[in-house]
Amino acid sequence: MPVTPAALAHAEDLADFVAASPSSYHAAAEVARRLESAGFTRLREEDSWAASAGGRYVVVRDGAAIAWTVPADATATTPVQIFGAHTDSPGFKLKPQPTTGSRGWLQAAVEVYGGPLLNSWLDRELRLAGRLALADGRVVLADTGPLLRLPQLAIHLDRGVNNGLALDKQVETQPVWGLGDASEADILAELADSAAVAATDIRGYDVVIADGARGAVFGKDRAFFASGRLDDLASVHAGVEALATHDPKAGGPIAVLAAFDHEELGSESRSGAAGPFLEDVLERLYAGLGADASERRRAYASSWCLSSDVGHSVHPNYAAKHDPVVQPVLGSGPILKLNANQRYATDAVGTASWLSWCERAGVTAQEFVSNNSVPCGSTIGPITATRLGIRTVDVGIPILSMHSARELAGVSDLHNLSRVAQTFFAG
Repeated sequence: MPVTPAALAHAEDLADFVAASPSSYHAAAEVARRLESAGFTRLREEDSWAASAGGRYVVVRDGAAIAWTVPADATATTPVQIFGAHTDSPGFKLKPQPTTGSRGWLQAAVEVYGGPLLNSWLDRELRLAGRLALADGRVVLADTGPLLRLPQLAIHLDRGVNNGLALDKQVETQPVWGLGDASEADILAELADSAAVAATDIRGYDVVIADGARGAVFGKDRAFFASGRLDDLASVHAGVEALATHDPKAGGPIAVLAAFDHEELGSESRSGAAGPFLEDVLERLYAGLGADASERRRAYASSWCLSSDVGHSVHPNYAAKHDPVVQPVLGSGPILKLNANQRYATDAVGTASWLSWCERAGVTAQEFVSNNSVPCGSTIGPITATRLGIRTVDVGIPILSMHSARELAGVSDLHNLSRVAQTFFAG
């Protein structure tokens, strides 16, 4: 199917979104910025909320953001339609005492974050980005732009490299960022400069490494989109675009976007899906509608959550790694994710509802299931269903090179996921 101008525009906007979101903290801030531009009101958790029927709101907790729109006629038992995703991606995180080096090279001491495809980070221009906690109590975002590189050893010095490359996570993944004596340099000064603060004012930091290249559309008929952090900024962006244009109708549900942090680590944090953030927000949201605990639970009984994350497209060079029958491919539609062991939350009722939302959006969908010999990972879906008791369906888009520094998606799939999210929000 030809890639439409709307799909191409969506991909270009996703490239902007990813470029503005090198860390989960930047992603949460970008979600809030875009939604505020669309008329949403920013709320602080420390304040008393006047969030009530007819409003559009967004709140940020660390590297997570939750936003919602409330129909003007919403009541204490109006259900929610939650589109869930995550803001973090596998890679590297800056260690304490991060300035290191040897033999005239300046290097950064980093720790592996999640499960990145290590060799994909070699020979790229990389950026440092994250948040800095300052002596005066402020927290600011920092982004150096392209600064670092993990240079691969030349083949002349490792003749067997093409027989298999195995990187030592401690010794061989420390990027270079300059030349000189490490005792006379400070990589935190680079971050401080990017945030226009003094390095001596930094008291703490959460800083990751991100690919420095912009996302790009390419391939025959411009069918492909390559970018860092598609897992899972592709879903976050789809949800933001759907919610920003959502017009709550009388009798409709409360539309919620929940973009969590730390999914790649298991979601167990105050800003992760296993933490209390979404439940906290929903409790306060329903309190604004005058709901008691019983009425809130009644609302949950009629609610839905779409847990959106990437899944595997069939790989033409490694077809045996996939299910022999169910083989989703880029450009053929978003995917419904199923797993007998509840690594995904989808069931028969959820399947039927997902297909209905796709049909109403005019979008063709695919299924994903793992090869029995290659077990799948999990998502925020089962966690959200367990915490809230809300019916949950796991969906997403198919990609190649998952957990690479630069992943590959289908341009039309990216746009179609957002179209289904719009239909889902409408109830």
